[in-house]
Amino acid sequence: MDDRYGTDVLAKGWRDAGRRVVPQVPAERDLVVEVAGDGYCGAVTRVASGTVELEDRHGRRRLFPLGPGFLVDGAAVVLTAPKPVAPTGTRRTASGSFAVEDAKARVARPSRILVEGRHDAELVEKVWGHDLRVEGVVVEYLQGVDLLAEALEAEPPSAERRYGVLVDHLVPGSKETRIAEAIARGRHGKHVRIVGHPFVDVWQCVRPESLGIARWPEVPRSVEWKVGVCRALGWPAEDQADLARAWQRILGRVTTFRDLEPALLGRVEELIDFVTA
Repeated sequence: MDDRYGTDVLAKGWRDAGRRVVPQVPAERDLVVEVAGDGYCGAVTRVASGTVELEDRHGRRRLFPLGPGFLVDGAAVVLTAPKPVAPTGTRRTASGSFAVEDAKARVARPSRILVEGRHDAELVEKVWGHDLRVEGVVVEYLQGVDLLAEALEAEPPSAERRYGVLVDHLVPGSKETRIAEAIARGRHGKHVRIVGHPFVDVWQCVRPESLGIARWPEVPRSVEWKVGVCRALGWPAEDQADLARAWQRILGRVTTFRDLEPALLGRVEELIDFVTA
């Protein structure tokens, strides 16, 4: 005889009977997703800290929290973080070189790389840190290129102790270029290699696409550059702490050498070659 009242309503799962289950889909890179709330459509570029970044066909990027509220091929899905994939074959470092597995840091060489600015040093460490430890190259912070000549006099370079120096805004006619040329002509020039990028600040060495912006803002000369950038991007810029947070936000978007401008990549590789030759 048919039970007109169905099964036991107190049985496990009775509340979910007949309810449609929304499938969970891992947010794999390049998966095309539509946001149900506003119709924004883009491909997955990265997943981090419970969020997914989508890039539309115009190159604009937006962040959304993982979970429900997305469509794939017109069907509702719950986006989840993809499972980590176990590395296979030879792994590459953030700089693109082949990783040396289980390698202990080499005893530091007498030669070293001097980097103008703390942000510059942090960026070099994030992308080239593995390579530098394997090669035994120490990166030292140089407070300003104005102090370079004094530093070289205090600890003179030699054939066994070379210095590679990375500076900002190394363009014809700049103060940085005049200092570099004077040192190259001096008695230490043979054992010092000074290179730099053309940008006002190392922030600009991070590609705008990696930050989800079309280009770096233009800042009037009357405004301190970093402050002007933060204001143009809608970020707080009231004090040094705000600028420090802005840099950490920028640095956090750098994962590999592909997030950096070629004008910086080639110069750092040149310095590593110089001090390890």
